[in-house]
Amino acid sequence: MTLFSMEKFQAFLICLARVGSLIAVMPVFSGGQVPVRIRVGLAVMLAILVFPVVEATIPAIAFDPFVLALLMAREALVGLMLAFVAQFVFSAVILGGTVVSYKMGFAAANIFDPQTQRQISVVPQFQNVVAILIFLSLDMHHLFLRAIAESFELLAPGTADVSGNAITYIVDLSVTIFVLGVKLSAPVLAILILSSLVLGVMARVFPQLNVFFLSFPLNIGIAFIVIGLTMSLFATILAREFQKLPEQFMTLFELL
Repeated sequence: MTLFSMEKFQAFLICLARVGSLIAVMPVFSGGQVPVRIRVGLAVMLAILVFPVVEATIPAIAFDPFVLALLMAREALVGLMLAFVAQFVFSAVILGGTVVSYKMGFAAANIFDPQTQRQISVVPQFQNVVAILIFLSLDMHHLFLRAIAESFELLAPGTADVSGNAITYIVDLSVTIFVLGVKLSAPVLAILILSSLVLGVMARVFPQLNVFFLSFPLNIGIAFIVIGLTMSLFATILAREFQKLPEQFMTLFELL
C-alpha cells in the first residue's frame, strides 16, 4: 500500500478545505484572540486525524488543478455553512447588547473586541464572553468536532448542492440574529423606556429638574441591575438556542 501519492494528497487537501473553513469561522476559534498559527495547526491536526476515516468517501480524481480548486471551494463552503449556523447566535448577542448599550448612554464607551476585530461597547463585550462560556459549558465545541467527522459520512465530498435549498435555509436562519437579539435585549429595553417615560413626566412636573444630567447615572444603574437580575434568563435563552444546533446541522446536511 502506498503511503503517499498524488491522489492521497489531493484527497487530504479536499478534507482540509472543509475542516479548515469550519475552524476559521467556528465560534471561539474564529476571533483574533486565537492566533492564526494555532487555528491553522488545529485545522491541519484535525484533518490528519479525520482523513484515515473519511478517505474512502472522497472521490478519486485525476490531477487537475482546476477541478481540485473547484472541489476545495465547494468543501470550504460546506464548512462555512456549518460554522455560520452557530455564529448567528453570537451575532444576535452582540446586536442585542449593542442596542442596550446605546440606550444606556454608552455610545462612546467602546473597547476593542479581539473576537470580532472591531470596537464594540462594554455591554455586548460582556454578554459575548458569557455566551462563549455557555457555549463551552454545553460542550458545543465537541459538537463541532463530531460534526466534522459525521459530515463526511452524511455528505461525501463533491456531492454537496451549495446552490439550492441550503443557501435559502442559511438565509432563513439569519433572521435569528434579529429575533434573538430582540429577545435578549427586551427586558432591559423595556425598563429603560419606562424610565425615560418617568423622567419625562418628572420634567413636566418639575421644570427646574435637570433631567438630562439625571438620566445618565439613572439609566446606567437601572440597566446594570436589570442585566444582573435577568442573567439567568439570558443564559436559559442562549442554552436553548445552542441546543438547537444538532437539529439545524442535520437539516443542513439533508438540504445539501
